[in-house]
Amino acid sequence: MTERVNFDDYTEEYDLALECGLFLAGDDKEYFARRRVQWLADCLQGLFGRPGHVMDYGCGSGSTTGFFFDLLGANFVVGVDVSAKSLELARHHHGSERAEFWMVDQYRPRAQVDLVYCNGVFHHIPPGERAAALDCIWRSLRPGGIFAFWENNPWNPGTRAVMTRIPFDRDAVTLTSLEARQLLQAGGFQVVRTDFLFIFPRMLRWFRKTEPWISSLPFGAQFQVLARKPSCVFSRTKRSSPSLTHCFRDDDAYL
Repeated sequence: MTERVNFDDYTEEYDLALECGLFLAGDDKEYFARRRVQWLADCLQGLFGRPGHVMDYGCGSGSTTGFFFDLLGANFVVGVDVSAKSLELARHHHGSERAEFWMVDQYRPRAQVDLVYCNGVFHHIPPGERAAALDCIWRSLRPGGIFAFWENNPWNPGTRAVMTRIPFDRDAVTLTSLEARQLLQAGGFQVVRTDFLFIFPRMLRWFRKTEPWISSLPFGAQFQVLARKPSCVFSRTKRSSPSLTHCFRDDDAYL
C-alpha cells in the first residue's frame, strides 16, 4: 500500500516538480487545467446545465479556481485539500467572497454542492482510504449532483513516462478507467460517461481537433469519469434492503 505524499513538502517547488514531467508533453499545467474544465463544460451542456456551487476536491494552491468561474459559470467555489501550505497560497491568490478553501478534515459536507471536480488526486490516496474520500464527496453533493473524476491513464505509455519524472507521482497507485468506474459505482454513483483526453502531444497538436470523435478510445493521457449522485438517494449501509432517504423528480434536479 502506498503512503500519502506530504504535499506541504512540495508547496514552494510544486510547479517545478510538475514541469519535470510535463515538458515531455510540450504544454504547461495551465493548458491542461483549462482544457479539462472546458471539456467538462462541454459535457455538461445539454445534459445538466450550469453548476452554481462547485467543489475542487484536492485543490492544491487553487490554480484552477478561475476556470470554474470563467468556463463553467460557477457562482461559488470551495476548495479542499490536505496541504495547509498549499491552502495558504490558495487563499492568498484566489480567496474572495466567492471562493473559500478548507482542510479536508475541517470541511463539513452539507449536500449543497452542484458539482465536484477532482483531478489526479485518487492515485495519491492509499487504496484502503479511497472509499472514505469518496464518501466525503458523496455527502457534499446535492441529490442529482455531478462528480467529474479525472485521473491519469496508466494504459498510456506517455503518462507513465511523465509520472516517473515527477517526484510526488513516482510511487502513486494509479487507477484504470474500469477501476475508477467500479469505485464510483460501489460508492453509489451512477456513471454517465467516460472520456479520454490529451491523446496528442504538442508536436502533434494539429490532430487535437479530432479528439472529440475519438475520446471513447482509451488512448488519452488522462480520462474523465462523469458520474451523478442519484436524485433518489437510498441508504448505503444495507445495500440488500435500502431505505429511501431523499427523492426528487427529474425536474427538481439542481443542475
